[in-house]
Amino acid sequence: MAYLLGIDVGTSGTKALVIREDGRTLGSATVDYPLATPRPGWAEQDPADWWRATGAAVRAACQRASLAPEQISAIGLSGQMHGSVFLDEAHQVLRPAILWCDQRTAAQCETITAHVGAENVVRITCNRVLTGFTAPKIVWLKEHEPETYARVRKVLLPKDYLRFRLTGEFATEVSDASGTALFDVPRRQWSGEILDALEIPTSWLPKVYESPEVSGRVSAAAAAETGLKAGTPVVGGGGDQAAGAVGNGIVSPGAVSIALGTSGVVFAYADEPVMDPQLRTHTFCHAVPGKWHVMGVMLSAGGSLRWYRDTLAEPEVAVARRLGVDPYEVITDEAAQAPLGAEGLLFLPYLTGERTPYPDPNARGVFFGLSLRHDHRHLARAVIEGVSFGLRDSFDILRELGVPIGEVRVAGGGARSRLWREILAAMLGMPLSQAAAEEGPALGVALLAGVGIGVYPSVPEACACAVAASQVTPPPDPAQVAAYDRYHALYQALYRQLQGLFADTAAVVREVGA
Repeated sequence: MAYLLGIDVGTSGTKALVIREDGRTLGSATVDYPLATPRPGWAEQDPADWWRATGAAVRAACQRASLAPEQISAIGLSGQMHGSVFLDEAHQVLRPAILWCDQRTAAQCETITAHVGAENVVRITCNRVLTGFTAPKIVWLKEHEPETYARVRKVLLPKDYLRFRLTGEFATEVSDASGTALFDVPRRQWSGEILDALEIPTSWLPKVYESPEVSGRVSAAAAAETGLKAGTPVVGGGGDQAAGAVGNGIVSPGAVSIALGTSGVVFAYADEPVMDPQLRTHTFCHAVPGKWHVMGVMLSAGGSLRWYRDTLAEPEVAVARRLGVDPYEVITDEAAQAPLGAEGLLFLPYLTGERTPYPDPNARGVFFGLSLRHDHRHLARAVIEGVSFGLRDSFDILRELGVPIGEVRVAGGGARSRLWREILAAMLGMPLSQAAAEEGPALGVALLAGVGIGVYPSVPEACACAVAASQVTPPPDPAQVAAYDRYHALYQALYRQLQGLFADTAAVVREVGA
């Protein structure tokens, strides 16, 4: 019996998951760490926190699985995409990692696009250059921290820093590399044309593998720190969205998932690169070898509800503490008491800017339509509906592109809420299913690890063996579908009205804060 380990480096914590080869979860553990926001729009973390959390999570997951860490057969790595870890000649971290949700690089995105050429950028990367991506972070470092930039010798994505600590190897894989704006997505390799244009040495970047390929083996030093067996194979793994798609079984045509994590993602499998002519969605390599995916990304999905919990829901948190339940249960129970549309209260969930359908780092969150009638019930429902409207934006783009849509699976923390699933079903006008397992990316890379060592013959066959789904929503009420259509039109109009004011406000903030 093979025991497979998936490690997922998230924004709020690192998760370790141990499964048997039949997909049964034996044990899991998550260890949290802080997120730093040293300036408005910035987001950073210390990579050392990821490594410490990894060791603790692996040991705890193995203990819960009643296994010794050295019994693990293979390891897969997943993680938050786009973040940049800068290493010096001695392979030491030079500064805190700049994360996917960091918005400081708008000017650098314009510089890269102008220097490489907008048509060339799209031809090579299948995407526009966005503030969350890795390339503009490198250019920002060059322009704003030149002394640090001069010492850079390696640039790694978050999960690939863990790979280095585990194996001593500098490696990545195609799905995560796709989100750097340095990668030739159709050809599945680094783009020499872009690297040359930006004067970024190829030697700074890791070797690229397909996701199930073995990329290294646990070193003796890492074995001593984690308890894992030296020589244990570590496969390429995947960026969190591609890995989560594997964990949800989104590995064949017609398969679509909606991930309700900190960010929100609508993800569709594709046999060939599928691009939105307006570049509202992302086209990346899939973790399935030789395949791609198209996805729309919201930056603050579950993150919006977490902000609401931490900022405005102190009474609900206190009630949850007394009852011994998750605060989100109390919040969503309250939201269920408010009517559809929250009596005209709309929420724009752009707390950290946005990507799909508006690549706008200046966009910000808005409550619109407040009245004396509104209370916590309406506020909570408006947040959930606002995020759901944003996910519908992405879903509608997939429909425009003619992407096959069969079964739609919801996953992530928000998918645990029956109310949220029912709201989404009504907004999309179709029933939804829920992934039977909640492990998502960690499960996906554990399965990829199994493919890498021959436990499964392919990624789709691994999913057929280990991934299941259950129907969770009935077909939505046509009256609710029609009502949400009308509210969605208002939601979209609100952003269009405020777009210029968002930019003006950002300029004032910069000038006043200067």
